[in-house]
Amino acid sequence: MMRRRALARFLAPALFVLLGACESRPGFHGTDVTGIPGYGSDFKLTDHAGTRRSMADFRGKVVVLFFGYTQCPDVCPTTLSEMRKAMGLLGDDAARLQVLFVSVDPARDTRDVLAKYVPAFHPSFLGLSGERDAIDRVTRDFRIVAQIQEGATPESYTVNHSAMSLVFDTQGRLRLFWPYGMEAEKMVADTRTLLKGR
Repeated sequence: MMRRRALARFLAPALFVLLGACESRPGFHGTDVTGIPGYGSDFKLTDHAGTRRSMADFRGKVVVLFFGYTQCPDVCPTTLSEMRKAMGLLGDDAARLQVLFVSVDPARDTRDVLAKYVPAFHPSFLGLSGERDAIDRVTRDFRIVAQIQEGATPESYTVNHSAMSLVFDTQGRLRLFWPYGMEAEKMVADTRTLLKGR
């Protein structure tokens, strides 16, 4: 039963992506999910500098919410590297894009660990974390899968997690899903479209 529930949570975002893809508005490279119900719109977590954060802190910016963990072997560093490239391509508009990396591994991703890992990709990127129950609440609200897979030792576990990025417009509304593997140039185009208020 638990495996079925986990599978259902994993498939739910993919289903919405497919549904949204059928109705995507011209001009977006990511999947337009504007108005799809059931997704969270806010969070209360602490950044790697110790500041409490919520979506209201970033009003006026396009916000990219990406869930992962610092010991992720491929998806996380690849995605963050592509976002770093996008920041470079945005020029002056980069100041209006905020990337938020939400850790799904709060036991190992301490504030110090996040402070070394996340800004290494770009100084404006913020790592967010909290107590286990706070992380569970946020992943549930935003329909993110994050499932621990045991390793050879208690400390060597991995975390299977959703690889998409959630993109919010300058008013804090969820607008797009960016799939894993999205190229920086397409991120830039979508960001500039949202910055124009579309």
